[in-house]
Amino acid sequence: MRSVQDVLYNWLSIKVVCDVRPEDTAARETLDLFEGIIKDEHHLSNVEVTTDEVMYYVSYTLGGESKKTRFPRELIEVMLNQINQEPDKYCNFPIEE
Repeated sequence: MRSVQDVLYNWLSIKVVCDVRPEDTAARETLDLFEGIIKDEHHLSNVEVTTDEVMYYVSYTLGGESKKTRFPRELIEVMLNQINQEPDKYCNFPIEE
């Protein structure tokens, strides 16, 4: 993944979906993938999210230094809004055991 900003954007977009749809196995697998990239490739730790009416704020530690970035809610919630508008297109397919 290219930049920390890109990874955090993708991670947060799917995290929002997982928070609302905890049973969504595809979303969970995708979130796990991005969490691995955040940790293993970009070496971020202490990743925390806060929000207000307009923005999501992501704080994290990189190389011992605290950093913070922000994303507009409308950008982060695009995927969730799409799923909510057409839920029949986003059925959950549980993993068969």
